Amino acid sequence: MDDFLSACRLCVGHANVLTAEQDKTPYETEWRRRVQGKALAVIRPGNTNEVAAIVALCLAHRVPIVPQGGNTGLVIGSIPDQQGRAIILSLRRMTQIRAVDAGNFTLVAEAGCTLAQVQQAADAAGLLFPLSLASEGSCTIGGNLASNAGGTAVLRYGNARELCLGLEVVCANGQIWHGLSGLRKDNTGYDLRQLYIGSEGTLGIITAAVLKLYPKPAAQKTAWLALESPQQALQILRAASQALGAMLTTFELMADICLQLVLQHIPGSTPPLAQPAPYYILLELSDQESEQHANVAMEQLLQHLFEAGLISDAVIAVSLQQARQLWSLRENISMAQAAKGKNLKHDISVPISAIPAFITQTNALLQQHFPACQVVCFGHMGDGNLHYNVSPPSDNQDAFFAAEKQITTLVHDQVQLFHGSISAEHGIGAMKRADLAKYTSPTDMLLMRTIKQALDPLDIMNPGKIL
Repeated sequence: MDDFLSACRLCVGHANVLTAEQDKTPYETEWRRRVQGKALAVIRPGNTNEVAAIVALCLAHRVPIVPQGGNTGLVIGSIPDQQGRAIILSLRRMTQIRAVDAGNFTLVAEAGCTLAQVQQAADAAGLLFPLSLASEGSCTIGGNLASNAGGTAVLRYGNARELCLGLEVVCANGQIWHGLSGLRKDNTGYDLRQLYIGSEGTLGIITAAVLKLYPKPAAQKTAWLALESPQQALQILRAASQALGAMLTTFELMADICLQLVLQHIPGSTPPLAQPAPYYILLELSDQESEQHANVAMEQLLQHLFEAGLISDAVIAVSLQQARQLWSLRENISMAQAAKGKNLKHDISVPISAIPAFITQTNALLQQHFPACQVVCFGHMGDGNLHYNVSPPSDNQDAFFAAEKQITTLVHDQVQLFHGSISAEHGIGAMKRADLAKYTSPTDMLLMRTIKQALDPLDIMNPGKIL
């Protein structure tokens, strides 16, 4: 491999081909430290032409490629296996905002730009890029698109797939597809862009994207609601959708255990209401008219919900700081759960109307088969996506984790029963590869394998992920 690495150094510079173990380790280690792979080298190209040159070299030498952005994924999609044959192709040096077209409501960003950087560039142009994730300071736009990230504003703006108009991609043969179109209507053949979004680097490497921007809201209002059950949450969602229409931006559901974990493990957290409740909703609206109009809309909605007996208490944020405090309670759930200890995570979706029955039935089955386990359920109810995490009982953790496969099978079987998906927004990676084959139809699998074989016949693009 010396000839290969020497050629790579000629392409990207000696300093950007990392082979020392201490230099590779941060890239080889999954951010939650569950898995560490082994890479031949970490290569850090600085532009699309360098990416194409490295891919061509890998093709010639039959070296597998693991593309990596911010390495914030949750399904082991950007970590190599233990063989040490693959390179990690890090796109973190590709951080240019190439263009902002305010008249077309678009922005062109390179794949290594963090999500926060894209949001800031849109904000500087007086516009909004609405994709929002807890990891937005470190996740990259290339990774967001490769995993079809969701986040908290999917209800109004859609996920990453809906927010992308065009792509630049280095294909598995080393050629560059120049697809950076800012068109919203283009019916000239297959929509190649959609093949690469959500493909987790298994078909090609996204190097830049044209992203949709939106007018900034004139006002945003955030409220925290207390309620008794997921069934009430469904009724509240219907009422809010009818009352607010397109103004309804976020509708997050959380069980009380989620709030208690944050209060216990995140310093500075304070309860938003005087008394706890079984469930909570974080609701946000975005108004294009005025602060006054937004206030009236939120107050009228809450008055209706109180009169209908759907909520027992509520608070409306009266300042940006208070809104951020409410959001921090939601965004810090995963961190709080990690601080408590290891748990089993499930990123699932079911039809919105089925969420109450799914939670009730699955909670009961888990207690029946794994007594005293704790279900930490929260997520984006407005688009049907729940993070349905299961924590061990305090007195029998070894037996609980020994049954990890059975627990996940129970949850995923329930998802299948309710016609849902075992991966709503995190992707498949290496972690869910076997479950994808189990819960996906043979026809779907055949079509995906056919696409993979056509675009990457030598299987050098992120091998072992998805398929």
